Amino acid sequence: MAKNNGANLGFEQKLWASADKLRNNMDAAEYKHVVLGLIFLKYISDAFLEVHAGLEADEYADPEDKDEYLALNVFWVPPEARWDYLQDRAKQPDIGKLIDDAMDAIEKDNPNLKGVLPKDYAREALDKKSLGGIIDLIGTIGLGDKESKSKDILGRVYEYFLGQFANAEGKKGGQFYTPRSIVKVLVEMIEPYSGRIYDPCCGSGGMFVQSEKFVEAHEGKLGDIAIYGQESNQTTWRLCKINLAIRGIDSNIQWGDSFTEDKHRDLKADYILANPPFNDKDWKAELLEDDQRWKYGLPPKRNANFAWVQHFIHHLSPTGIAGFVLANGSMSAGGQEGKIREKIVKADLVDCMVALPSQLFYNTGIPACLWFLSRDKNNNRFRNRKDEILFIDARKMGYMADRTHRELTDEDVQEITEIYHSWRGEGGKYEDVRGFCKSVTVDDVKKHDYILTPGRYVGFAEEEEDPEEFEEKMQKLTAELAEQFKKSEKLENTIRVNLKELGYEL
Repeated sequence: MAKNNGANLGFEQKLWASADKLRNNMDAAEYKHVVLGLIFLKYISDAFLEVHAGLEADEYADPEDKDEYLALNVFWVPPEARWDYLQDRAKQPDIGKLIDDAMDAIEKDNPNLKGVLPKDYAREALDKKSLGGIIDLIGTIGLGDKESKSKDILGRVYEYFLGQFANAEGKKGGQFYTPRSIVKVLVEMIEPYSGRIYDPCCGSGGMFVQSEKFVEAHEGKLGDIAIYGQESNQTTWRLCKINLAIRGIDSNIQWGDSFTEDKHRDLKADYILANPPFNDKDWKAELLEDDQRWKYGLPPKRNANFAWVQHFIHHLSPTGIAGFVLANGSMSAGGQEGKIREKIVKADLVDCMVALPSQLFYNTGIPACLWFLSRDKNNNRFRNRKDEILFIDARKMGYMADRTHRELTDEDVQEITEIYHSWRGEGGKYEDVRGFCKSVTVDDVKKHDYILTPGRYVGFAEEEEDPEEFEEKMQKLTAELAEQFKKSEKLENTIRVNLKELGYEL
């Protein structure tokens, strides 16, 4: 299968390799803001200078009139913040302070950027020779001029760098970045053409960027969608604001914890797209025991998965659709989580479940899945899907992009989404495919104790082992393991958890 994932990553890789060499001993989490802040500065300066040159050529225009730029939706960049001014001084020992002053000046003249831009380039820990090198490097690429915008040079560089920083940061990196192929599946599945889009844990804003790309690709009007988001980490919130600002995406992105200080309390969204932290153990549950959002049950104090699910449901409009990522355990966990999941299934909110391949994420090795919830399965734009759930097992899809990370190809994304769309009645004939997808009734799910693991329902591909033989072997192996490890409580508990995720009980 062709490894086509959309962008030609030639110069982005070279640019990253050069920038990474200049990092020295700086932690990737810090370096991220140094580089991405400068990329933003270069972008708005390029866009400004192109308009500036046009106004200089017009004898009736004033190239230093701020209103001329506001009228064209271009950021006003004061003289001391323009890229050529800074690059001419890149080798000076005070270059860090000059950049901080430039960021301050831009925020002062553009109120929607207030408190967003990084302003700690003058700190002693940042090697000024390396900083000058980064300025020279970024100065070699056009970002904000008309030609560069038409090729989305900035989008490609910014997205590639976000992914590389997530990789370099390891577990911490995934807090601000969801791999592009996963975002693409979510967006292509729920098709956010128009209405309110909400992400209460929006990271660096990738869901919103892909949503805008989706609307644009289908020749819709970008103004037809309204974007709402919230992010609890302040530095990541800044990344998101910058990421959206450089693309001219109008949005309402708030900073704060969505559980304890929901900044969009009254919002009812038409679409919800999200990748919340997996299995979050410290979500301040003790402060929220009587919260109105827990309609289907009080989430356990040591795991926020079903707090997030119920938060999403609470914020859905009467015809809203949600698509989000969760750890695989959410599909089969027992106890209080199992009871909440049962009530959500009985309420006929679950539309589709997708099991994902392993190694897709930068931040965790925990296997993940996609949930799709629909408030109105009766006839909202699609066929009546009342009491039906579609299960898709995509665990064998994708390719290894490098030694540790897997990616879904565009063909994979298309195959998953076309199955869902045909099942919803959007064209094409839906058919169950053994080992890949199956449409199941809620009554069938009830027989499986409301477990939502796709592998339980789709069966095995024709060439694979017979499901009944496999079931017998698993039962036998389960019994043997129970006997063999009953003296080792710790190991037994580990095995119990792992087998439970697969849908088997010791």
